[in-house]
Amino acid sequence: MLKPYIQIARPDHWIKNVFLVPGIVIAYFFQPGLWHASHVVTIVLGVLATCLTASSNYVINELLDAEKDRHHPVKKFRPIPSGKVNPTVAYAEWILLGLLGVGLGFRIAVPMGACCALLWVMGAIYNIPPVRSKDQPYTDVLSESVNNPIRMAMGWYMTGAGGLPPMSILLAYWMFGAYLMAIKRLAEYRTIGDPVRAAAYRKSFGYYTEERLLVSILFYGALFSSFAAVFITRYRLEMALATPLVAYAMAYYLHLGFKPQSPAQYPELLYRQHKLLAILLATFCACVVLLFVDLPFMHFKLVPR
Repeated sequence: MLKPYIQIARPDHWIKNVFLVPGIVIAYFFQPGLWHASHVVTIVLGVLATCLTASSNYVINELLDAEKDRHHPVKKFRPIPSGKVNPTVAYAEWILLGLLGVGLGFRIAVPMGACCALLWVMGAIYNIPPVRSKDQPYTDVLSESVNNPIRMAMGWYMTGAGGLPPMSILLAYWMFGAYLMAIKRLAEYRTIGDPVRAAAYRKSFGYYTEERLLVSILFYGALFSSFAAVFITRYRLEMALATPLVAYAMAYYLHLGFKPQSPAQYPELLYRQHKLLAILLATFCACVVLLFVDLPFMHFKLVPR
């Protein structure tokens, strides 16, 4: 009887918290003196706080989406739509997980706790009427993907760093998340294959079309590239050498979004896409190396006569 309540907390989705890692890396780039072996424990606790907070959001998502999920060919088998969960107990689970996550965040550091609280609030905005941003086209993608820069800030504060990461990288991270989320929407829309059924499953699909989703994907991708260029130009020219790999990773992910029964619908299962993982690992390693290894020729300047 416990299993359905574990399932609605979606521990299998915790892999998404890999988005914390860039925040940790960026913190040590800007404040290298922070590194100490004892920080490993703090980082582990920070990851746990993030996972608990995210699980609280997953629970309320499952509760309030149950009726809509019955119109989805796969999600209708989830524990709540299939009647395996007592809603009252699930609401208590939502509150408890949120308190545990935010409380642990504040035990680590006040800014970390504030980020956990913000992540929880964004989950409420995304799921709970009357706001329920997930029902509004474009707002659904932007309000969900804002969790990316929140996670980056969490990674930053886990290291003990103060202040904020540069705004350019936070905005780039937000738009990168929007790019991924819009591809997920496109994959879902194409899989359902019927605009009426799609709108019954997700209200924003009453407005979306494949063309509109594709245009939004290009828009988010362009904004990501622009904000990333600002960061690279101002802080680390060496990272410009990694941009072909980043572009290839983005193009390949879009390719996955057009596949029948696209794996982009289920980000928590993308670890099964071995080629994608290889591309992402190569891209991440290149970015980290170029972030910390100086290449003097990248800073060569012509002296005017």
